[in-house]
Amino acid sequence: MLRLNYIKAAPRAYEHLGTLSHYFHDCGLPDGLVELVWLRASQLNGCAFCIDMHVADGLKLGIEPRRLYLLNAWRETELYSPAERAALAWTEAVTNVQDGHVPDEVFADLRAHYDDKNIADLTFAIATINAWNRMAIAFRAPLPKTPQGVR
Repeated sequence: MLRLNYIKAAPRAYEHLGTLSHYFHDCGLPDGLVELVWLRASQLNGCAFCIDMHVADGLKLGIEPRRLYLLNAWRETELYSPAERAALAWTEAVTNVQDGHVPDEVFADLRAHYDDKNIADLTFAIATINAWNRMAIAFRAPLPKTPQGVR
């Protein structure tokens, strides 16, 4: 059950985070990459609300269903390009910063596939989904009765 309606309680903050989220749909990152990254971070964080949303969004964007269903095992498959694999490793490293650092080798692999703007945008996208995950988890955003769609 929803603990607190954070949208009603802080509408301006919600609006600004939403505006930032929309930026990533046409910032120059490859089509579908943002959804894969947002889904992977949401899986790591255990955010059912966001996992549901990003699976639905990925399907609507035309991402092959197997690539969504197997994302939590991306290292074990050949379904992801080297650039996507670098972005997914970066997503995991940036999301899991409990030990206080992101490994140099993960950054070096990312650098081999993306330019400075792409890396900055990707990292902002990861930070943004982590903020959404924390809001949904902290306030227990209820899972919709039917799958969510592209916003």
